[in-house]
Amino acid sequence: MSSDEIHHYYSARAPEYDLVYSKPERQADLRVIEHWLPSLFAGQSIIEVACGTGYWTQFLAPVASEVVAIDASPETLVIAKERVPANSVQFAVGDAYDLPIRAQKFSGAFAGFWLSHVPRQSIATFLQGLHATLNPGARVVFLDNRFVVGSSTPISEPDQSGNTYQLRRLQDGSTHSILKNFPSESELRAMVENSSSQVNFHCWQYYWALEYVLS
Repeated sequence: MSSDEIHHYYSARAPEYDLVYSKPERQADLRVIEHWLPSLFAGQSIIEVACGTGYWTQFLAPVASEVVAIDASPETLVIAKERVPANSVQFAVGDAYDLPIRAQKFSGAFAGFWLSHVPRQSIATFLQGLHATLNPGARVVFLDNRFVVGSSTPISEPDQSGNTYQLRRLQDGSTHSILKNFPSESELRAMVENSSSQVNFHCWQYYWALEYVLS
């Protein structure tokens, strides 16, 4: 799937994006994470990658000193701007693989439900670009889905690089093959072992989070 096709999918999905957060079986996990996540970033300057409709931005913005939230889809950012007050966050259309490097680097980074969409062969490149935006000692958190039979969309196919895909149907009836990986804890730890000696893995019934401090 090309980057243009992915952009088209998420732009088309924008109006129904938040339905994933309404699944009854996931509510208990979400309440716990909504309380836990902001506590990690109080007073910090944060870059949020692939912020989507701002669901998680709304919990970060009240506690952080600064939030710069980036997404490739203008359509999802329209919803995010309606959700989160403009005076508490700076939203920008941007490329997760070409993040802005500024003189005053960030002290924290968050990406929700993004890492699972990064091809396995591109993870090192993505992390290198993300880490370049951060100060040493910055806290990084990736939040994403566990695969749970009966709740998660089934895996439709793998590719030669070990990436897995889901066949997703939108409300307009269109179907899209979307890259969605479900890495193990050991795989996640290995991704950042050369970037941090302080790594924590958190696991709930439907979600996981990788938290680490950049060396």
